[in-house]
Amino acid sequence: MDRAQLFEQILKKKSYLCVGLDTDPQKLPEHLLDSEDPVFEFNKQIIEATSDLCVSYKPNIAFYEAQGPQGWVSLEKTLQHIPGDIFTIADAKRGDIGNTSELYARAFFETLHFDSVTVAPYMGSDSVKPFLTKEGRWVILLALTSNAGSQDFQMLKTEGEEPAYLFEKVLKTSATWATADQLMYVVGATRADFVERVRAIVPDHFLLVPGVGAQGGSLEEISRLGMNRQCGLLVNSSRGIIYASSGKDFAEKAREAALEVQQEMSQYLERYL
Repeated sequence: MDRAQLFEQILKKKSYLCVGLDTDPQKLPEHLLDSEDPVFEFNKQIIEATSDLCVSYKPNIAFYEAQGPQGWVSLEKTLQHIPGDIFTIADAKRGDIGNTSELYARAFFETLHFDSVTVAPYMGSDSVKPFLTKEGRWVILLALTSNAGSQDFQMLKTEGEEPAYLFEKVLKTSATWATADQLMYVVGATRADFVERVRAIVPDHFLLVPGVGAQGGSLEEISRLGMNRQCGLLVNSSRGIIYASSGKDFAEKAREAALEVQQEMSQYLERYL
């Protein structure tokens, strides 16, 4: 999926919602546990309840890896059930030496057929560029995350004539590796005070924004500060949608939660786009 197609979906659905499929077997509704594949059955019903309200799904790969071979089966079945006009993100946070990154890229783009994968930039360009060689696929680079430990490195000040935070150096350097048609960035919603600094460096790129909802980030603030001419935002919500209920009505409640977010996004698209 290219940028124009993604923007088309945003306009069509009046939404820039990404639903995180962080499916924990220990949190599944009890009535699903006797299913042949409880994780897939949960994901299937979430997708069917929300696919007209979101433009992206983001399985966090750790939730599937932790289950061993069955987890990969559930993940593949989930991907096959996602409609083809919805952008898929492998939240894998990979990043290794070049030949290993090449194999990770094959895994997520050629074997599993994700549209994009999250990548850690701190081993430098040779660990990222193998992901950028796959035509029609995207790299979503970690830039400014919302976890407490982000202070350890991302907020360090670099030296020189123009001192900057390390995350700003990451943005400036990595933006030379690919265009805004192939490279996105993770920017946490709880760091909204820095979004203007991000946009000054990468005005045209899409930002994947976790941290809205359960983590307390403001959708209005992120939308006002981060939206560009093609929206430029994919705002993720995981727990607030998929775990809106733990009962038999979990899919219905997930839809209600997603609809609430979509309706708010519709207002911001009209106001800020």
